[in-house]
Amino acid sequence: MSEPSAIVIGAGPAGLMAAEVMALGGLAVTVIDRMPSPGRKLLMAGRGGLNLTHTEPFESFIDRYGAAAGPLRPVLDRFTPAMLRAWCEALGQPTFVGTSGRVFPKAMKASPLLRAWMARLTVQGVQFRFQQTWKGWGPGGGLVFDDAQGIQETTTPSVLVLALGGASWPRLGSDGRWTQTLSAQGIPVTPLAPANVGFDVAWSPLFRAKFAGKPLKAVGLRFGDTYVLGEAMISKSGLQGGGIYALSRDLRQSLDAGRPTVLTLDLRPSLSQAEIRQRLERTRPGDSLSNRLRKAVKLGPLDVALLREVVGMNQPISPEDLARLIKALPLNLTGAQSIDRAISSAGGVRFEAVNPDLMLTARPGVFLAGEMLDWEAPTGGYLLQACFATGRAAGEAALSYVGRNRQNAPA
Repeated sequence: MSEPSAIVIGAGPAGLMAAEVMALGGLAVTVIDRMPSPGRKLLMAGRGGLNLTHTEPFESFIDRYGAAAGPLRPVLDRFTPAMLRAWCEALGQPTFVGTSGRVFPKAMKASPLLRAWMARLTVQGVQFRFQQTWKGWGPGGGLVFDDAQGIQETTTPSVLVLALGGASWPRLGSDGRWTQTLSAQGIPVTPLAPANVGFDVAWSPLFRAKFAGKPLKAVGLRFGDTYVLGEAMISKSGLQGGGIYALSRDLRQSLDAGRPTVLTLDLRPSLSQAEIRQRLERTRPGDSLSNRLRKAVKLGPLDVALLREVVGMNQPISPEDLARLIKALPLNLTGAQSIDRAISSAGGVRFEAVNPDLMLTARPGVFLAGEMLDWEAPTGGYLLQACFATGRAAGEAALSYVGRNRQNAPA
């Protein structure tokens, strides 16, 4: 009997984690990716500090995954944020907790971690093949690949882990074309959509020219019943940033449903509406509106310009009405930005198509990991944690699958 082999398609965090687990379990593992090198999205994420995970209590942590919290709970239970930090330590990449509870490598970038990881995988015997594009399954059930020269190759491993990512940042490798391949096999796939993405606002040309690229710091953002504290950035086309990303799922779903979608900004979260009104009433009536806002509630030029952009304020406005606007400035969102500009993507293979081990029920021996599955989460460490955890779960389940097949094979 030939020795069992494993193929992982996708050299991001989920795929590399699955490869590590299977190699440690004794499988001959080959990782295949259509890009020239591994971990390209991981390296891009590391430019901002590489937020690996988060230290908040587990029940709050799991809630960040919304409707996917149920199927992801056992996966995240088996590879927790603390376990991810210990794994990084074992690679010689210690971590620290920021003031917000987010976890970062002390190196504050991804490249040292990826180099150490690739070195360990090489020692473990993992093979890598780059610039190979998966085209699906051939007539005989083998995996079909095209290389950079268009030469086609077919292979049939003992077990397969698919970790092809979503469709954000397509120039780094994840273009979402696999959705067509799996849908053609009758596997239910929720269409990929932008997550952790900016939203369009119809700024005036003057406001856009003067303030695009300027940050709104320490503001409150509300949509429906959800209120978050964070930051937002004025972009040429609208708003982006961590505070926006925390609400992106609900904002996108509202826009997709064709409903009017109004985000409200709290420009001074530390003050109540009554306190703002009282402070405004104490300013001198002869002062300009900008000076009154600056002196009374410390609003800067961007805050004042935003108030003027949204509601005009060319006519006298009472302290009561002004205080109300400062606490709940309405912004009409006209659309979500495109998926190629998103940090991550929503949608993917529905959990109903996989068993609890993340194996496709329609294709035994094929396991899924990472953003290919139908989940989304805000930035803050939740994205990478789920990618690592699902990769580990898929690798462990693939090992068990091979073990069962070997036990049941005829002598």
